[in-house]
Amino acid sequence: MSSGATEKSEKLTGIKFIFRALRHRNYRLFFSGQGLSLIGTWMTILATAWLVYRLTNSVFLLGIVSFSGRIPSLLFAPFAGVLADRWNRKKLLVITQILSMLQSFALAALALTGIINIWHIIFLNIFQGIVNAFDMPTRQAFVVDMVENKEDLLNAIALNSSMFNGARLIGPSIAGVLIAAFGEGMCFLIDGISYIAVVIALMAMNIKPKEKVQKKNLFVEMKEGFRYVVDFIPVRAIILLLALVSLLGMPYSVLMPAVAKEILHGGPHTLGFLMASTGVGALCGAMYLASRKTVLGLGRLIVICTCMFGAGLIALSFSHFLWLSMILLLFTGFGMMVQMAAGNTILQTITEDSKRARVMSFHGMAFMGMVPLGSLMAGVVAGRIGVQNTFILCGLCVIAGAMIFAANLPNIRKTVRPLYVEMNIMQD
Repeated sequence: MSSGATEKSEKLTGIKFIFRALRHRNYRLFFSGQGLSLIGTWMTILATAWLVYRLTNSVFLLGIVSFSGRIPSLLFAPFAGVLADRWNRKKLLVITQILSMLQSFALAALALTGIINIWHIIFLNIFQGIVNAFDMPTRQAFVVDMVENKEDLLNAIALNSSMFNGARLIGPSIAGVLIAAFGEGMCFLIDGISYIAVVIALMAMNIKPKEKVQKKNLFVEMKEGFRYVVDFIPVRAIILLLALVSLLGMPYSVLMPAVAKEILHGGPHTLGFLMASTGVGALCGAMYLASRKTVLGLGRLIVICTCMFGAGLIALSFSHFLWLSMILLLFTGFGMMVQMAAGNTILQTITEDSKRARVMSFHGMAFMGMVPLGSLMAGVVAGRIGVQNTFILCGLCVIAGAMIFAANLPNIRKTVRPLYVEMNIMQD
């Protein structure tokens, strides 16, 4: 890190400091284009969940649909990570965005013509899941290509999370109104159109070409990435905690349509309010991270916020009032987002550049790959013991995972400290 860049960051105050990663032109383009697209994505997420529940009235099939859309990440992410370390990440992202756009238009056509059924949704979710398996590690690693100064990396990742959760706030709110007025198909159509903004933003970027490295056998490079994740204690601990939270905590969102309809006796507007509350909490968490000056202390923050997430799920299970559920989801969203974004930041900071996409592919497997298994399990368990008891069980498991991570925190700090010293993040 150059001293000039450091001095420039120190002069920034207030709002400019919170949004300091936007000094980078490429990141500004990405932020604006992706921000519009994510609103459409969250509209589709809510519309798909409501459409499935309206067609089937089954929490089990809600789990099946979520499973079908996310399981490809578990299967294809390791290959995607190797390719993202080899290929031009910008061109790869353009391809994934165009394919995602076509998927949304297909959903819109089927829904607006009234011929859509559960099998159409499952098939198109599988297709989108395959695209996401390649998109996620590429997009995560691409942040470093857009933001060249390491000092702005924490801020860029936090702003990514704020963008994601700002869209979570806006998208479901719009979707609830559109579903009631025009049906789910309109949400899919707007989502498809929104991808155009991302493609335009990507095409307008000027990214410095990476140094060419000698390419090895695909499976050899995949094995190298796996060994790096397994042998490097901080990376292993963060990814394992994320996997546990994704498996046993994140699937709560799949059951939210049942909460809105069966427990709170509401409709799509109620579901939109619940999802928006989670988004507000997550957005607050993202802005908190963006305001932080350093990555120091993120390990302890991960423990605190993981416990907050688990406790929020347990408390939510006892709520029968919309206003109370919305308040609890604020804390749940805050804890969930900070835990994930803080772990992402540490990974991006300490990982070798040559293995970044491969590490982020395993991060994607832990996040996107475990959620479908958890969603499937949550649908089965909720069908047997009820949604409320499922929330309690999930919350307890998440808190247990936080305690295990806390026990390993001294070893993590011991390993990370020399790296932070080398990067001038802290003084030895």
